[in-house]
Amino acid sequence: MLGLLLVFAVAAVLRIGYWQVAMAPELQQRAQGRLQTAATEPALRGDILDRHGRVLATTAYRDTLAAWPDRIKGERRTTVIEALVDILDLDEHGRGVLEGKLDEQRAYAVIARELTVEQSDQVRAGIAAGRLAGLSLEPHAVRVYPNPGGQPDTTLASQLLGFVMTNDGSGQYGIERQYDAILAGEPRRVAAARDRFLRPLQSSQMVIDPGRAGQDITLTIDATLQLALEKELYLAWRADKAKRVSAVVLDPDSGEVLAWGSVPGYDANQFAAVASRDPSLFQDPIVSEVYEPGSVMKMFTAAAALTNGTVTPSTTINDSRRITFGPNMVRNADKKGMGKISFRDVIAYSRNVAVSKVALRLGRSTAKSSQALYATWAALGIGQRTGIDLAGEVPGLVPDPRKRAWTPLDLANRSFGQGVAVTLVQLATAFVPMLDGGTRVQPHLLRAVGDARQTPMRAQRVLSKKVAKQTRSLMKHVTGAVPWYAQGSLIPHYEVGGKTGTAQIWRNDQGRYDPDTFNFTFVGYVGNDEPQAVVAVRIHEADPDIHGYGDLRLEITSYELFRRIARDIIATQDMRKSSDPDAGFPIRRSAAERVLTPERYTQSRERRR
Repeated sequence: MLGLLLVFAVAAVLRIGYWQVAMAPELQQRAQGRLQTAATEPALRGDILDRHGRVLATTAYRDTLAAWPDRIKGERRTTVIEALVDILDLDEHGRGVLEGKLDEQRAYAVIARELTVEQSDQVRAGIAAGRLAGLSLEPHAVRVYPNPGGQPDTTLASQLLGFVMTNDGSGQYGIERQYDAILAGEPRRVAAARDRFLRPLQSSQMVIDPGRAGQDITLTIDATLQLALEKELYLAWRADKAKRVSAVVLDPDSGEVLAWGSVPGYDANQFAAVASRDPSLFQDPIVSEVYEPGSVMKMFTAAAALTNGTVTPSTTINDSRRITFGPNMVRNADKKGMGKISFRDVIAYSRNVAVSKVALRLGRSTAKSSQALYATWAALGIGQRTGIDLAGEVPGLVPDPRKRAWTPLDLANRSFGQGVAVTLVQLATAFVPMLDGGTRVQPHLLRAVGDARQTPMRAQRVLSKKVAKQTRSLMKHVTGAVPWYAQGSLIPHYEVGGKTGTAQIWRNDQGRYDPDTFNFTFVGYVGNDEPQAVVAVRIHEADPDIHGYGDLRLEITSYELFRRIARDIIATQDMRKSSDPDAGFPIRRSAAERVLTPERYTQSRERRR
């Protein structure tokens, strides 16, 4: 028996030795694999800066408050609860939730996320003093938007910048989404042993992939001008009681976006609360919403007519009261005619009938005329994505006459902006060739990645210099010759030009245009001796005071909003005055050149009677 026991003992020792010595490396490797798990650690996200290096979005660290409830018992639990109710400013409901989280049967619980700096300091002091034993602060990165916007309770350029999800660190909407790969970098991959709460132990970490930090990006936006723009939009939104007010400011030479905003905006630091309340605020209407712009489209009809030689600025057009197409007719907004007037006054006084007549003469037939107008739209970018570096851009709704022929009524309506839908950034971009030498630029927001300056796309000629000079002159004539536009848009000693647009809104549920609600648009430019900024504004779905046919009044009109923004541009960009002493003053007309306005036309008829 002793012999047998000795044999078994020796065998056991030899077997134990085999596992302890011969198999040790393999067993250690197996154990390490069970103790350690791979994890990814997000890289530090890059900052978003304005053109002058001011921070628009950055990454900061906030503390998560965690607890080990099974270590907090008896009187200590009562002390901790009372202290946290005071620090976290909890109501009765919040106190009840806290007590549930601190149930003594639980091993680990998250009490609160993203504590303020003051709250973290109070908790840290309590832990050090022993009053808050069983608690810990766990720091984590959060995206911060430090600048207040022009509207109360918003952050600057909220819809333009977007935000970053807390759970996975992905950029959502706007610049954060468009340049997520650059900003986010590559996460670090590590293997580490974990404790019973599955938290990695820092002392056991092994780096598998060091990753790459996110890069800073610099935008073309000027933060000072952006804030001023948002304040102007907010004022107009409140004054006009509109659904929304939007504007974009472009540099016509480079295509850089200097300012870009819509009101109402939101607080990107509180995006989760916004998502539960009104997620539609995340959408940027400047690129993602199309609408019928109305008479601003007359400038494109003018460009087509001047290119084809159909008219010159001084060509006389008979602006009758109406033009009929079978059972249908086109009328001016005031339902009156101005008689024989120059083409420049047709554009200045925004005469639907006269513009329709010019559009019908663009070619030898309706089909040819339609194709000529559409070709000008296409050359200027109407009905196409501009290519701006923002997610969610839509191309618009522009029917191609080669695919489905336009009727004469279609051509007439589309010549003054009905039956065609565009985005606001599309309008701003399409106006650039008509005022800046005939070249088309691509709007863009990215100025630099890190220290590497981005090269903008080369400008493309789409209009002749002669036609561009004529269309710019037409825009100057609009703001200089029409008394109410001159009063509302001109800025002394600076060149100003542009075109207004007023359009009723189609209601699908009613199957008709809403007679009381309108979109108001103005696209124009401001400069000294050359255009230096293009401004496109839209007042969405406002209900104006209607004082008669074509007499729609807002507290702040689209062209007055343009002037307010233009003044902000002059101030923030240090724009010098024009060398032309007449710049920014109404055009002087001789008695022979005075236009027979609809009001004067009515008065003359009454006198003749």
